[in-house]
Amino acid sequence: MPELRMPVETEAHERIFMAFPSGGYTLGETEAQAEAARAAWSAVARAVSAFTPVTMVVDPASEAAARRHLGDAVSYCLHPLDDAWMRDSGPSFVRTAQGQLKAVNWNFNGWGAQSWASWDKDRLVAGHVARLAGAEEIRASITNEGGGIHVDGEGTVLATRSVQLDPGRNPGKTEKDIEDEFARLLGTRKTIWLDRGLSRDNEEFGTRGHVDIVACFARPGVVLYHDQQDPRHPDHAISQAVRARLEQSTDAQGRTLELIAVPAPTVLRDAEGWVDYSYINHLVTNGGVIACSFDDPNDHQAASILAAAYPGREVASVDARELFARGGGIHCITQQLPATERG
Repeated sequence: MPELRMPVETEAHERIFMAFPSGGYTLGETEAQAEAARAAWSAVARAVSAFTPVTMVVDPASEAAARRHLGDAVSYCLHPLDDAWMRDSGPSFVRTAQGQLKAVNWNFNGWGAQSWASWDKDRLVAGHVARLAGAEEIRASITNEGGGIHVDGEGTVLATRSVQLDPGRNPGKTEKDIEDEFARLLGTRKTIWLDRGLSRDNEEFGTRGHVDIVACFARPGVVLYHDQQDPRHPDHAISQAVRARLEQSTDAQGRTLELIAVPAPTVLRDAEGWVDYSYINHLVTNGGVIACSFDDPNDHQAASILAAAYPGREVASVDARELFARGGGIHCITQQLPATERG
């Protein structure tokens, strides 16, 4: 197989794939909760569409609701769905050295076969989206999700042990096994391992620690990380451990990383316990940065940090509280298709 490379997220995008919430815990138990979910996903789709075309995968039973919320702001594609986290059920797009587009199918299994999750339909989404994009599907030999990795496009990937070595995903696999598969599929030569994700994300209804809520590359050599500054929150210790690990790390090019702290929102708890609200879980697409907001005093500061980290791009903030109440953020519900390389 030709050498593959996953482009860094700041490279140009042809479109963004999303999935419309259609069932399960994401819609909740009442029509009001369902409408809140639909509105939250739709607000993100509309924000993205100002910069990049959006294709919304919609369960046939939810087509009317999707069109009511989104009108002609997106393109629609009907396909059965369990849930609406396209970053995770969808493929990760990569290219060969000759520029050919491929789509990595990570063998989605409900975030490690969680008891509350269903994935009979969602496990087919990666292949479906690959066909929509006209990309050859490549099946991974490990189980992962798009939220479990973040690449710099120059050979480095961020990942957490709590996800990649999870016995519900990859029983018996070693760090080297995971690194070798990343190298094969993503073109990486260096994996920077963080031990775990945020506290809430490691609880019952979390992913067991996705990295894309903790740290991400703003560009090669530069990492944004979640900085919980309040020592009352258990993520305070996690933030300190993440920073220490990143300070000790070099990337695939041998560079010491430049670190940019992004303060967590000031709110610490909701009705369910400690929150994992994070500004790290944003999407960079073409001329925009689609950022999470929380009606929080730190929203403006975070948007300013993101604007400085991605010069020349417009920061568009979207209220992400209804997303996080269901287990994720803006990055979690979006998946980028790299733009066609022209030579």
